[in-house]
Amino acid sequence: MLSILSSLNRFIWGIPMPALLFGVHIYFTIHLKGVQKHIGKAVSLSVKPDTAAEGDISGFAALTATLAATIGTGNIVGISTAVALGGPGAIFWCWLTGLLGMATSYAECFLGVLYRRKTNDGTYIGGPMYAIEYGMGKKWLAVLFSFFTLVASYGVGCSTQARAVTETAKTLWGFPEYLVGIVIAIIVGLVIVGGIQSIGKICTKLVPTMGFFYLFACIVILIINRDYLAAGLNTILRSAFLPSKLPAAVTGGFIGGSLKIAARYGIARGLFTNEAGLGSAAIAAAGAKTSHPSRQALVSMSATFWDTVIMCAITGLVIVTNLLKNPSSVEGYSFAELTTAAFLPIPFGRTILGISLIAFAIATLIGWSYFGEKAVEYLFGKSCINTYRLCYIIMIFVGSVMSLKLVWELTDFVNAFMAIPNLICLLVLRKKIIPYNH
Repeated sequence: MLSILSSLNRFIWGIPMPALLFGVHIYFTIHLKGVQKHIGKAVSLSVKPDTAAEGDISGFAALTATLAATIGTGNIVGISTAVALGGPGAIFWCWLTGLLGMATSYAECFLGVLYRRKTNDGTYIGGPMYAIEYGMGKKWLAVLFSFFTLVASYGVGCSTQARAVTETAKTLWGFPEYLVGIVIAIIVGLVIVGGIQSIGKICTKLVPTMGFFYLFACIVILIINRDYLAAGLNTILRSAFLPSKLPAAVTGGFIGGSLKIAARYGIARGLFTNEAGLGSAAIAAAGAKTSHPSRQALVSMSATFWDTVIMCAITGLVIVTNLLKNPSSVEGYSFAELTTAAFLPIPFGRTILGISLIAFAIATLIGWSYFGEKAVEYLFGKSCINTYRLCYIIMIFVGSVMSLKLVWELTDFVNAFMAIPNLICLLVLRKKIIPYNH
């Protein structure tokens, strides 16, 4: 299975998906008149309640739910594997995916709010499946998107996160994987049974705390490696376009490839971590209290900014400056542990990184359970939600003992097929999406 998935992913993520994603990102950047320029306004609006609006949770809660789902192992393990497999240039392509992807995130969240529906119990539900059905009139495509969202919730949202937690706990403290898996399943289960209200409440506290904790540690490392910052940026840019010209000191025995490989892993990991183009953010945005689709679309767009433009870029710079300063420091580490090696110079660095990764992963487990839940509600109705929650909790345990390589390959594969229906919807309904002009 691993061999088959690897072959399929090499094709899908070789040219088709990067070209499709970049094309859509660039199109909406132009169509929405560079909506990224409003990022300051987006951050400001995210902490200002829209008091005259209807919805289930605040715009900030919807944003943190999205961030909870996106700020996960992709910011640590994902960037580490991207650098190891695609070279430092993968960081540039990941960053560019985030910068341009902000426009796509705005577009999908705009449609998510525009086509959302109020259910009989007074709650709101929306996302690409509703935009596809009611905007495009393609029920079968909406079903397809919902199916892949359901599958993705067990992959990108569950298995990768659970496995990352168990590996971290085992490496740092020697805890048995199965025991950690059981504990995580119980913790997440207690949160998700409360639905979006419970998820929103936890995320508004957990996400800002863990984000600032991790960023502070990264900034300390960059201060320590300050003499290599300029060289690190130069290496990232050179590797993005001329990977064969890299100095041997940077490779550390891990890195090699071409521009195509750098772009493949950078874009794939960028999509994995910020999910711009997948449509998942639109599901959370649909439940927000907002007076106009453009307002919440702008707020939700800032999730991509924080996740990829800021956090992934800083993680990548931490890794590269460490490779330049201490090329021998990565000896004995696997391709997924370059970030670990970079954190060793600071006191309790390994523990700090481990705690950050566990917090990120648990937040993603919580956030993605909601996305999968809404997919199940669309496909089978509310009566099946509890069954889904039970299966999700079981999958947390299963994912905690799965092969990490298999999990990552499966995630890349499912992400591609979740993105395609959403991207088609965005392009078909592009005239419904208006730029932010308040």
